[in-house]
Amino acid sequence: MQRWRGLEDIPEDWGRSVVTIGSYDGVHRGHQLIIGRAVARARELGVPAVVVTFDPHPSEVVRPGSHPPVLATHQRRAELMAGLGVDAVLILPFTAEFSRLTPADFVVKVLVDKLHARVVVEGPNFRFGHKAAGNVAFLRELGTTYDYEVEVIDLYERGAAGGGEPFSSTLARRLVAEGDVTGAMEVLGRPHRVEGVVVRGAQRGRELGFPTANLETPPHTAIPADGVYAGWLTARGEAMPAAISVGTNPQFDGTERTVEAYAIDRVGLDLYGLHVEVDFLAYLRGQEKFDSIEALLERMAADVKRARELVEEHGSR
Repeated sequence: MQRWRGLEDIPEDWGRSVVTIGSYDGVHRGHQLIIGRAVARARELGVPAVVVTFDPHPSEVVRPGSHPPVLATHQRRAELMAGLGVDAVLILPFTAEFSRLTPADFVVKVLVDKLHARVVVEGPNFRFGHKAAGNVAFLRELGTTYDYEVEVIDLYERGAAGGGEPFSSTLARRLVAEGDVTGAMEVLGRPHRVEGVVVRGAQRGRELGFPTANLETPPHTAIPADGVYAGWLTARGEAMPAAISVGTNPQFDGTERTVEAYAIDRVGLDLYGLHVEVDFLAYLRGQEKFDSIEALLERMAADVKRARELVEEHGSR
């Protein structure tokens, strides 16, 4: 799959293509439906499928300080999109100048002049251009002038338990923030992932017999609510069952919020300096401060046992 950073990276001889545009943070099941349809149309027409996305998130430029928590890095999004059959991803640097493009100018500069769109596939609430003035109806209207079709794909909804909410990045972020990683997995179609480089912490886990990988995460990462979780720690391409702790470590009066993962039944792991991934499968309990270290160790052992059971029940990642 080709990856372009800015319009100038697009090959000059690029032909017609099927395009879909959006932030696509998380590449959740609603996104998968839209991207899947774009890929299907591209295959029917014998042209490439292109996803257009933005960096940073548009809200950070329009309203500084409002950057939403990030469900997936751009590298992770590209991997997921490649798995859906996308041929190219265009990451547009979203600047103040870019934000002032009118909807018509956006269509001409991006879809017509550079990507030569044959079909544009979007969700029903797609907005674009300065002050989000452009909508699907206007996109379709311009298509009659610039020779492209527009397909609108309705988004899946969660079941009755979710109140019929459409799958969205906003919904996934809320569920992650609440610690409902099972609900987030329903929206995303896979466990929520947090990535980072393993750095040295207080090393109390090692002293207690449960050595953990302490992650330094990228800015704006969507981190689940404080608590203990079951999931996987992946390093050097190997996914290991893990018990994961998120929070400030109240047992030792900590103040800095951390993400730490203990690779279950693994001895002698040296992960310092490595980029690793932590996938959250299930919530086990909230953070607690115990009356003694012995009580803490007893509960940690129980957490590890339950995490092992849940991962085994779920099967391989």
